[in-house]
Amino acid sequence: MTSIRVRLLKTLIVPILLINLAGGALAYMLAWLPTRIVLETGQSEAPGQGQGPAGATRAAPTAQIAVDNMPHQIRQAVVRGLVLLEVLIALACIGLIWFSVSNGLRPLNRLRAGLNARDGDDLAPIALTDVPYELEPVVSALNGLLDKVGDGAKARQDFLANVAHQLRTPLAGLKTQLEWLGARHAEPDTAHSVKLMLSATERMIRQTNQLLALARAEPNHFERTRLEPVALNLLVEDAIQSFVEQATRKGIDIGFDLRPVEVNGDRFLLRDLIDNLIDNAIRYTPAGGTVTVGCRPDAAGNGWLTVEDSGPGIPAAKREQVFSRYVRLDDKSHGSGLGLAIVRDIAVVHGAGLDIGDAAGGQGALFTVRFPNSGVKSNITT
Repeated sequence: MTSIRVRLLKTLIVPILLINLAGGALAYMLAWLPTRIVLETGQSEAPGQGQGPAGATRAAPTAQIAVDNMPHQIRQAVVRGLVLLEVLIALACIGLIWFSVSNGLRPLNRLRAGLNARDGDDLAPIALTDVPYELEPVVSALNGLLDKVGDGAKARQDFLANVAHQLRTPLAGLKTQLEWLGARHAEPDTAHSVKLMLSATERMIRQTNQLLALARAEPNHFERTRLEPVALNLLVEDAIQSFVEQATRKGIDIGFDLRPVEVNGDRFLLRDLIDNLIDNAIRYTPAGGTVTVGCRPDAAGNGWLTVEDSGPGIPAAKREQVFSRYVRLDDKSHGSGLGLAIVRDIAVVHGAGLDIGDAAGGQGALFTVRFPNSGVKSNITT
């Protein structure tokens, strides 16, 4: 792709250089021809150096050679002066043109830098302030394209939310019926089939809930008016109860250390965030391990949520990757790879910081979510 700067420089520098050369040749002709005429006239009228017989004038040989070489020396001096002047003028013109072209392209560079600095899901229109007149049609076209992409993304998110919402009820009913069937048929073959169907149904319910949470947590469609004071400790306590049975089946000791703290947030999204963090910890913690969930305030009014497990942990090089969608650390555990992506999106819309570290003793992972101080009073205990 041809650069605009290169095209402008080609169309400006080459003609200016040609004009400079033509101007230099013309200046040489105008400066040298009159000088040559004067020199030749003065040479022909120069007085004699001595009188010979019959009144003939004869110049001394040395003086005559000096007079003959004078036009050539003057011409060389004029050429050197003009060449030096042309080089200086050409360099000054090139510098001026380069500065002018770069200054003229600066709005394009700002536009490019602004677009490159955006996140992949930032579809906000480009502000038309400080946009040159020539770029307004391009920016307007880009804004139109961003609007179309945003409308398409919203339609997909609405469809995803509707489908997930519609699937929850029949899946919950199917799970109930399978549990009823398993309780009344103890034959080994029937019990095994019911167990497999129940496990598949639970995975479908989990993934449906994740799709619904993903649709609700979409940063572009989140309404900050939904934020309200939420007792984080009570929300965590309620969420843990639904994972006790899952942890017990796996032989995992799940505990909590909850201190009263309130944050400004969306209750449903915060519950999705807590559920996904606890589910992820239980999923990757081996049998006989531990999972500890805690929340606390700090002196600055920030709210802290921590989920610590005794699993294999997450290598430092992969800690950024796990927040991407459909990324899993291994293929041994079932899942869609959406859980931590949902956690990231919910943290983003709440303005919360999200970090992964090593658990106490260096074995396992420690997920930390820091909710900023939003003016909500927390009961800080010492």
